[in-house]
Amino acid sequence: MDPEQSHWSSHVISTFLFVADITIRIGLSTRAVFKKRPYGVTIAWLIVILLLPFIGAIFYLLFGENRISDKRAERAQKTLDHYQNWLQSLSDRSPVDWSSVNPESIPLSRQASRLIGMPAMSGNDLEIITSPEEIIRAIQADIERARSTCHLLFYIWESGGMIDEIEDALIRAVERGVTCRLLVDSIGSRDFLRSDNARRLRMAGIKVVESLPAGIIKAFFARIDVRNHRKIVVIDGEIAYTGSQNMVDPTYFKQGEGVGQWIDMMVRIRGPVVESLGGTFINDWFLETDADQSRIRSLKEDISNIRRIADIYPCKPAGTIPVQLVPSGPGLASDAIHKLLLTTIYAARRELILTTPYFVPDDTLLTAFKSAAERGVDVRLILPRKNDSKLVQFASQAHYEDMMESGVNIYLFTGGLLHSKTITVDGDYSLFGSVNLDMRSFWLNFELTMIIYDSDFTARIKEKQILYQQQSHHLVPSDLSARPLTVRFKENVAMLIGPLL
Repeated sequence: MDPEQSHWSSHVISTFLFVADITIRIGLSTRAVFKKRPYGVTIAWLIVILLLPFIGAIFYLLFGENRISDKRAERAQKTLDHYQNWLQSLSDRSPVDWSSVNPESIPLSRQASRLIGMPAMSGNDLEIITSPEEIIRAIQADIERARSTCHLLFYIWESGGMIDEIEDALIRAVERGVTCRLLVDSIGSRDFLRSDNARRLRMAGIKVVESLPAGIIKAFFARIDVRNHRKIVVIDGEIAYTGSQNMVDPTYFKQGEGVGQWIDMMVRIRGPVVESLGGTFINDWFLETDADQSRIRSLKEDISNIRRIADIYPCKPAGTIPVQLVPSGPGLASDAIHKLLLTTIYAARRELILTTPYFVPDDTLLTAFKSAAERGVDVRLILPRKNDSKLVQFASQAHYEDMMESGVNIYLFTGGLLHSKTITVDGDYSLFGSVNLDMRSFWLNFELTMIIYDSDFTARIKEKQILYQQQSHHLVPSDLSARPLTVRFKENVAMLIGPLL
């Protein structure tokens, strides 16, 4: 090729790339604006699209929209009538006597019912378990006593240590005729799903199913980082567990990351709300399996069949605690948990204590925290000193100074990676579950939160929070003033993309 032809070819190629780049940037920027998402999320995506030629477009196409696969969407539509019919049946199951509850929490319950459809249910017994060994041993003991079904859903399942004993207990349960269903997230439990342990469980008769399957090909049809982050165990439809603990042995899990042992909390539940947990599990299960297997001739018969095969039935009162279950995620009220957290913060009058491993709030939550502190509420935020995500740690640190100026007390936990997700309000009611204080939990993940309208149980949660606080460093302004300029720059960059974390 002569020089003139070579020059002409390179000119055409460079012009084509320039026009393509401009067209893609304008097109995707327009699309991002028209999605009408929270301001911070839109701005963050505009920065990615406009500042990273082509790469930014690829990131947006892969992760910019909450796309669910057509197959899952179709199954969700098929199960919708069943799910709504079941929710309606809960309305008069075990009503709460609101005269004995802090009236500040009643609007929160009304809002949760309107957004999700699950009512608060009284008559529950809740046992807090904070030691990893006690959590795993308690679940194992209930599996050993199971008579009909064992249902387990976890974001992360990692064999090794005490988890091998859980797997052995499930195999023994199947051998005595118990139906065992295990639902684990495709990305969180990727290594397990490919392991010999998973094959051993399947060969033993345990139904192991991958939640939200992810892969390179699937990335072109659905957003692969939409994850099922819930943690649920339901035994015989009578006993349930939920909270923040994944099915891992902390003495084995991520020991090379230098953050220490993960610190979690779970609740063992008996009473009417177990039915809500059981229904949430089985709805997730049918979304990943053949929804048609539940269909017979009529909705009434379908519901009856699902209740029979999944041990979903009304449970007798086992205590006095009112509990409202709030499942959240794409396809449900997409901003439900975000709205409920804002209501919770603004409802606080005296005291608001929160623990979370990942703190990347948006502007509305930051304003709510600062407003609470400014009106005299004792706001205490307890976070891990070291995080397993450097990006999240920098994004969190970017907000510390501003919050402290408003009177928010920030404590950095030094006893490991504090993974418990708890909120107590005025010592009267509490929120507990799998939700982190970040945009991923609010908009992307399938999560589970319990709202507990009971001062005695809240006092027990608060006791654990105070123990965490006592193992923490109380952040003061001088801790931040000495930060080098490079750290401040990293924090500000992380804060810009924080809405995407």
